[in-house]
Amino acid sequence: MSNGFSASDHDFMARAIRLAKLGRYTTDPNPRVGCVIVKDGVVVGEGWHRKAGEPHAERNALSVAGNGARGATAYVTLEPCCHTGRTPPCTQGLIEGGVSRVVVAMVDPNPLVAGKGQEALRKAGIEVVSGLMEAEAEKLNPGFIKRMCHGMPYTRCKLAMSLDGRTAMASGESKWITSDEARRDVQFLRAGSSAIVTGLGTILADDPSMNVRLSASDLPDANHGLPVRQPLRVVLDAGLQISSESKILKLPGSVLVMHSSDNRKRQDELLQAGAELQHVTSNGHNLELKEVMQHLAQREINEVLIESGPTLAGAGLQSGIIDELVIYMAPHIMGDGARGLLRLPGLERMQDRIEVETRDIRQIGRDFRISAFPIRG
Repeated sequence: MSNGFSASDHDFMARAIRLAKLGRYTTDPNPRVGCVIVKDGVVVGEGWHRKAGEPHAERNALSVAGNGARGATAYVTLEPCCHTGRTPPCTQGLIEGGVSRVVVAMVDPNPLVAGKGQEALRKAGIEVVSGLMEAEAEKLNPGFIKRMCHGMPYTRCKLAMSLDGRTAMASGESKWITSDEARRDVQFLRAGSSAIVTGLGTILADDPSMNVRLSASDLPDANHGLPVRQPLRVVLDAGLQISSESKILKLPGSVLVMHSSDNRKRQDELLQAGAELQHVTSNGHNLELKEVMQHLAQREINEVLIESGPTLAGAGLQSGIIDELVIYMAPHIMGDGARGLLRLPGLERMQDRIEVETRDIRQIGRDFRISAFPIRG
C-alpha cells in the first residue's frame, strides 16, 4: 500500500492512462480520459473518450461492463463530469451502473465540475478516492488544464537548428535543416495540436501549408477510424499583408488571420478568400501575444504549436506565452554568418539570460529532439 492505494490500484490506473492516450489526436477540445472497471481483480470493462460529442470514457467502459459493473471499482484519469453537455453526466452513469468505488487520478479543473462530480458520487453512497498518479494524469491534458485554470492555451514552439544554433543561411535559405524523420515527427506534433500559429514573415518567405499531411493510418493506433483533424491555422499579420493567393488559404481547414488593421478593403478580400479575421491590439507593428492566446482560448483551443521564424519565436519567449520549446538539432555546422535561432533584443548581460529546464532529449533519425521548458520567475 502507498498513500492508501494498493499495487493493483496503480496498475489499473496506469492502464486507464494508457487508454486515455489513445485519444491524443481526436478528442480536442475535450480532455483525453481513460476508464477501467474492475471487479474481483478482473477488468470487466474499459474505454476512452474518442471524440467530442461521443460518449465519455466512463460511459464507454460501462457499456462494455454491463451488469459486471455492479459492486466494481472504476478507475478514471479525470474526475467524472456531473453536468449535461453534448453527452449526459458520467456521474449518473456510474451511479446507475452500480459501481461501489471510484478511483480518480485528478480533479477536473472545469468550473462546471471541479469537485462536484466526486461529491455527487459520494452522496449516492459510492466510495471515492482521488490523487492516484495525479502527475501522470496531468500530463495527458496540459492545454485543457491551462485553459480552464488560466484562460490560456498550452503553447509549444517548434524550432529547427544546426549544431551551432543556426536556422537559415544569411540568404534566407533553410530547406532542409533537419531530416525526413524529424519533419515527420513535426507532423505528429501538428496532428496533436489544436492550432498552429505562424507569422507574416514566414508566410511571405516560404508560402507554407502549415497542415497535417499524414493520413489517418499514419497516426498511432490508426486514429481509430476517424479522419485526420486539421488544426486551426493562425496567421499573425498586423497589417493584413498576406496575399489572398497564399497556399495556406487554399487548403482544407480553417484559417484565422489575427490583425490590427482598419483596412476594410483588405478585410473583405481575405474574407472572400475564405479566411476568418480577428482584430487584436497591437504595440506598434506587433500584435499583443497574450491577447492573441486569450482569444484562442475563448475558441476552445487547448494546445498551440508555434512554427515561425526567430522574430515571433523570440517575442513569444520574452512575452511568457511559450510553455515548451521543441527544438530539432541537426548534425551540421552552418557558420556564424547564418541566422540565429531566436531574436531576443535586450539580452545584454549574463543575468538577462532566459533559463530553461531540459526534460527530454531523444534521437529522431539523424537529428536530436530537445524538449526544454522556460523557467518563470
